[in-house]
Amino acid sequence: MAVWFYRGLRRGVVTTRYPKTIDAWTSALPSPPAFHSARLTGALADELMRACPSAAIAREDDELVLDLGRCSSCGRCLQIAGGAAEPSGMFLLAGHDRAALVKRVRIEGGRDAIEGGRKASE
Repeated sequence: MAVWFYRGLRRGVVTTRYPKTIDAWTSALPSPPAFHSARLTGALADELMRACPSAAIAREDDELVLDLGRCSSCGRCLQIAGGAAEPSGMFLLAGHDRAALVKRVRIEGGRDAIEGGRKASE
Protein backbone atom coordinates (compact mmCIF):
# COMPACT_ATOMS: atom_id res chain seq x y z
CA MET A 1 0.00 0.00 0.00
CA ALA A 2 2.75 2.43 0.92
CA VAL A 3 4.56 1.68 -2.35
CA TRP A 4 1.52 2.78 -4.38
CA PHE A 5 1.12 5.87 -2.25
CA TYR A 6 4.71 7.03 -2.76
CA ARG A 7 4.64 6.12 -6.44
CA GLY A 8 1.51 8.25 -6.83
CA LEU A 9 3.15 11.18 -5.08
CA ARG A 10 6.24 10.92 -7.23
CA ARG A 11 4.31 10.64 -10.53
CA GLY A 12 1.49 13.02 -9.63
CA VAL A 13 -1.20 10.34 -10.02
CA VAL A 14 -4.25 11.07 -7.91
CA THR A 15 -6.57 8.26 -9.04
CA THR A 16 -6.27 4.72 -10.29
CA ARG A 17 -7.24 3.70 -13.81
CA TYR A 18 -10.91 3.50 -14.58
CA PRO A 19 -12.27 0.02 -15.41
CA LYS A 20 -12.63 -0.77 -19.13
CA THR A 21 -16.08 -2.30 -18.65
CA ILE A 22 -18.85 -1.68 -16.17
CA ASP A 23 -19.82 -4.63 -14.00
CA ALA A 24 -23.34 -5.99 -14.51
CA TRP A 25 -24.24 -5.68 -10.81
CA THR A 26 -23.99 -1.88 -11.07
CA SER A 27 -27.40 -1.74 -12.76
CA ALA A 28 -28.91 -2.34 -9.32
CA LEU A 29 -27.27 0.77 -7.84
CA PRO A 30 -29.51 3.76 -7.08
CA SER A 31 -29.24 6.54 -9.62
CA PRO A 32 -30.60 10.09 -9.97
CA PRO A 33 -33.96 10.56 -11.69
CA ALA A 34 -34.62 11.31 -15.34
CA PHE A 35 -37.79 13.39 -15.74
CA HIS A 36 -40.24 13.26 -18.68
CA SER A 37 -41.06 16.81 -19.68
CA ALA A 38 -44.48 15.98 -21.17
CA ARG A 39 -45.66 14.34 -17.93
CA LEU A 40 -44.28 16.97 -15.57
CA THR A 41 -46.75 19.55 -14.22
CA GLY A 42 -46.12 22.66 -12.15
CA ALA A 43 -47.93 21.19 -9.14
CA LEU A 44 -45.88 18.00 -9.36
CA ALA A 45 -42.65 20.01 -9.66
CA ASP A 46 -43.53 21.93 -6.50
CA GLU A 47 -44.31 18.68 -4.67
CA LEU A 48 -41.01 17.14 -5.80
CA MET A 49 -39.14 20.22 -4.64
CA ARG A 50 -40.68 20.01 -1.16
CA ALA A 51 -39.99 16.25 -0.87
CA CYS A 52 -36.30 16.35 -1.83
CA PRO A 53 -34.23 16.03 1.38
CA SER A 54 -31.02 17.30 -0.24
CA ALA A 55 -32.61 20.31 -1.99
CA ALA A 56 -31.42 18.99 -5.34
CA ILE A 57 -34.72 19.86 -7.04
CA ALA A 58 -35.79 23.43 -7.63
CA ARG A 59 -38.25 25.20 -9.91
CA GLU A 60 -37.57 28.24 -12.02
CA ASP A 61 -40.71 29.42 -13.83
CA ASP A 62 -41.58 26.63 -16.29
CA GLU A 63 -38.44 24.56 -15.68
CA LEU A 64 -37.54 21.90 -13.15
CA VAL A 65 -33.89 22.25 -12.14
CA LEU A 66 -32.11 19.10 -10.95
CA ASP A 67 -28.69 19.53 -9.36
CA LEU A 68 -26.98 16.15 -9.70
CA GLY A 69 -24.16 17.33 -7.46
CA ARG A 70 -26.63 17.52 -4.57
CA CYS A 71 -28.79 14.50 -5.43
CA SER A 72 -28.31 11.57 -3.04
CA SER A 73 -30.41 9.19 -5.20
CA CYS A 74 -32.76 8.53 -2.29
CA GLY A 75 -35.67 7.70 -4.63
CA ARG A 76 -38.32 9.89 -2.99
CA CYS A 77 -38.92 11.82 -6.20
CA LEU A 78 -39.34 8.56 -8.13
CA GLN A 79 -42.04 7.42 -5.71
CA ILE A 80 -43.90 10.74 -5.91
CA ALA A 81 -43.55 11.38 -9.64
CA GLY A 82 -44.98 8.07 -10.82
CA GLY A 83 -44.67 8.00 -14.61
CA ALA A 84 -43.08 11.45 -14.79
CA ALA A 85 -39.69 10.13 -13.66
CA GLU A 86 -37.59 7.00 -13.84
CA PRO A 87 -34.09 6.05 -12.69
CA SER A 88 -31.54 7.48 -15.10
CA GLY A 89 -29.06 4.64 -14.66
CA MET A 90 -26.30 7.25 -14.43
CA PHE A 91 -24.45 6.45 -11.24
CA LEU A 92 -21.05 7.55 -12.51
CA LEU A 93 -21.17 11.33 -12.42
CA ALA A 94 -18.12 13.49 -12.89
CA GLY A 95 -17.25 16.65 -14.70
CA HIS A 96 -14.77 19.46 -15.01
CA ASP A 97 -17.48 22.12 -14.79
CA ARG A 98 -19.99 22.35 -11.93
CA ALA A 99 -22.66 23.64 -14.32
CA ALA A 100 -22.56 20.31 -16.20
CA LEU A 101 -24.19 18.66 -13.18
CA VAL A 102 -27.24 20.94 -13.29
CA LYS A 103 -30.02 19.62 -15.55
CA ARG A 104 -33.02 21.67 -16.66
CA VAL A 105 -36.31 20.05 -17.71
CA ARG A 106 -39.18 22.04 -19.20
CA ILE A 107 -42.51 21.56 -17.45
CA GLU A 108 -44.90 20.73 -20.26
CA GLY A 109 -47.42 18.39 -18.62
CA GLY A 110 -50.99 19.64 -18.65
CA ARG A 111 -50.14 22.22 -21.29
CA ASP A 112 -52.67 20.74 -23.75
CA ALA A 113 -55.45 21.16 -21.20
CA ILE A 114 -54.43 24.76 -20.52
CA GLU A 115 -54.12 25.66 -24.21
CA GLY A 116 -57.37 23.82 -25.00
CA GLY A 117 -59.13 25.85 -22.30
CA ARG A 118 -57.82 29.10 -23.78
CA LYS A 119 -59.01 28.18 -27.27
CA ALA A 120 -62.44 27.24 -25.97
CA SER A 121 -62.83 30.53 -24.09
CA GLU A 122 -61.74 32.68 -27.03
